[in-house]
Amino acid sequence: MRYADDERGAFVVETPAETWLAKGIVNATGTWDRPFWPHYPGQGDFRGRQLHTADFSGADEFRGKHVVVVGGGSSAVQQLLEIAPVAAGTTWVTRTPPVFRDTEFTPEYGREVVAQVDARVREGKPPRSVVSVTGLMLTPQVRAAREVGILDRRPMFERITPRGVVWPDGTEQAADVILWATGFRAALDHLAPLGLREPGGGVRMDGTHVVVEPRVHLVGYGPSASTIGASRAGRSAVRALLAELGHPRP
Repeated sequence: MRYADDERGAFVVETPAETWLAKGIVNATGTWDRPFWPHYPGQGDFRGRQLHTADFSGADEFRGKHVVVVGGGSSAVQQLLEIAPVAAGTTWVTRTPPVFRDTEFTPEYGREVVAQVDARVREGKPPRSVVSVTGLMLTPQVRAAREVGILDRRPMFERITPRGVVWPDGTEQAADVILWATGFRAALDHLAPLGLREPGGGVRMDGTHVVVEPRVHLVGYGPSASTIGASRAGRSAVRALLAELGHPRP
């Protein structure tokens, strides 16, 4: 993606098969094809298997193995619940202590969460993870897992060794698998030539459109980074872009 000239005229959209000129862009690439892998010392020396939650296909492949699950989100919790019954053991590590929410997720609370995410992107800050805003829901299954120790969380390890992970005090946990349930980042690299990002790495938004370039709308970014949110935002983006370009509302 780039501008057709130096005056920020039409957009040039290039694919392996075709190239188009466009007056506006609705970008709906979301996050799912950009899993985030943190980097820790010794990561390349680990003799076991490392995979991201994006590659998780079921618990049975971890049968009889010790699995270290990294991440404080709902995916990490769900995968721990699935893996623990068949694994030889599990270890859960997170950067910050998890916060479990013991109240109903009401529509009012949902709107409050969306408003918090929206406030960040309006300031040009990178969106926070959903769980950092909502916390983890304390379902009956999660309660039961906490009672038997499956969700006994440990702080992040300091480094990775060929046989496992090590904490700053020298404690080591042997592991066969490290499962990185560390979320995703917005897939916006193809928009880099347009210069949309703020100095802190975020994109300043107003609704679905980018403040520095109102002809570009991001669907699946910030408050619309969910299936339902993206569907609603997609309709709004199309209407807003048509209005921006002087076309009648469909």
